[in-house]
Amino acid sequence: MHTLSERVWSALVCPACGAQLTQQAGGAACSRCKLHYPVAANGQLDLRLQRPKSETVEFALGGAPVPAGFDFKPLVTNPQPALELASLSIPWHLTLTLVSHFPKARANDALMLDLGCGDGIHRDIAQAFGYEWVGLDYVLPEAPIRGDGHALPFADGSFEFILSIAVLEHIQFPFVMMQEAFRCLQPGGVLIGTVSFMEPFHNDSLYHHSHLATYNTLHNAGFEVQAVSPSPDWQALQAIGAMALFRMAPGWLSRLLVAPLQALHRLWWWLGYAFTRSERASEAYRQLSTSGSFTFIARKPD
Repeated sequence: MHTLSERVWSALVCPACGAQLTQQAGGAACSRCKLHYPVAANGQLDLRLQRPKSETVEFALGGAPVPAGFDFKPLVTNPQPALELASLSIPWHLTLTLVSHFPKARANDALMLDLGCGDGIHRDIAQAFGYEWVGLDYVLPEAPIRGDGHALPFADGSFEFILSIAVLEHIQFPFVMMQEAFRCLQPGGVLIGTVSFMEPFHNDSLYHHSHLATYNTLHNAGFEVQAVSPSPDWQALQAIGAMALFRMAPGWLSRLLVAPLQALHRLWWWLGYAFTRSERASEAYRQLSTSGSFTFIARKPD
């Protein structure tokens, strides 16, 4: 049974007009446009858009998509994590390296948004870092709030931290979602997430992002981009094998089946670099061009 705290209720706004919501029996009502948002039998509040909404995104044309010198290197473990990592239980689709970059809550009543939270797998680790976890998902009943990433039902600056794992590729208008995430973060707040690149089509995915596209989407929303990193342990052949070619096979079996081709692929690139010394044949370039997904870390300026 989902129950929203008073702190969360105070952050909720109408996704259609942005006015404060008032709690009512059976759901919530907008103080301005009078729309009513129902609550399900399990306590899930449905704050999805009830009618079409227009959104404007502004683009600055003429500049380079990425500044010279930005390094798209693999993410390394933070040597000074906010918490002792050995004591944490890491959800299966996060990595210890990624979690080492999670920020600790700055305030006792800090909220963290799990954007596209699925079944709530990140709740415990969010609480370990001192946050009140707020889960939003468009479909799943396990989320406390059902909502749309294009029209987040939260007031400006509601969150210290936003986590969005494997969501951006399923969004119809990624620039709009990043603009909304930026709006809902406090100044100095952190956004951490992942997005598909060379993974095959899955679950109605739309825009799989290269490293350049990932940086561009974040930067255009106003973020200071701190990292966009390939996934050395989740490369294209592994992703395609597990998610498409040998779907439903045990993980160990799909890895075994693509292992010979993976070995030949690595050897081919090694020989290419050995003979040419070209940057476009380097290991760094291989990882960028064949990564299954990218990890990103960004910050809203103070």
